[in-house]
Amino acid sequence: MTLPLMIFAAGKGTRMAPLTDVTPKPLIRVAGQTLLDRALDLGRQAGVGRVAVNIHYLGSQIRDHISGQEIAISDESDLLLETGGGLRKALPLLGPGPVITINPDVIWTGKNPIAALLDAWDDARMDALLMLVPLARTHGRQGGGDFSLDPQNRLIRRGDLVYGGAQIIRPDRLAEIGDQVFSLNRLWDLMIAQDRAYGLIHGGEWCDVGRPESIALAEGLLDA
Repeated sequence: MTLPLMIFAAGKGTRMAPLTDVTPKPLIRVAGQTLLDRALDLGRQAGVGRVAVNIHYLGSQIRDHISGQEIAISDESDLLLETGGGLRKALPLLGPGPVITINPDVIWTGKNPIAALLDAWDDARMDALLMLVPLARTHGRQGGGDFSLDPQNRLIRRGDLVYGGAQIIRPDRLAEIGDQVFSLNRLWDLMIAQDRAYGLIHGGEWCDVGRPESIALAEGLLDA
């Protein structure tokens, strides 16, 4: 199955200051490679189709960085739309049907999370499939988990599973949300209510590269 990929690269990266004072977080380097390029590599290795990247904070740097590549840009310079509003704005660039989304500010070890999601996706019964990481296998995470799973691997709010920032999601119901700026949590709740949101547990380690000190944690994982 070939699906389009949306990379969320518009955030301000305030937790990563002062590094993000002059550099957008997706262009921060971990082990010599930008977070954005790592996310792009995961998508290409998994055989995704169209790719779109949204931009807002220091967006011209991201635009220049991916110049010459077959990557569509969803420009949110005028208003940062959060994940839900950002995905909805980018849909004309992605085409109809399910979409892969990924947050670039994390590091994964083990199987490519996008490839794993594509292997597990069931188009008939799923509206969303989120990649989850057990709290014990996260690094740089502040706070608890997000979800647990029922015996059929459907999402339940609260638990010791952390949303890793990668998913396949059907965007049709975005049209039901009237706000312009909103989180994808709103869409997940609609899907959870109808037993259409599922989770897949990542088999490797995961690091949230959200603060300057997390870079060393992530590089240590990659060296292990």
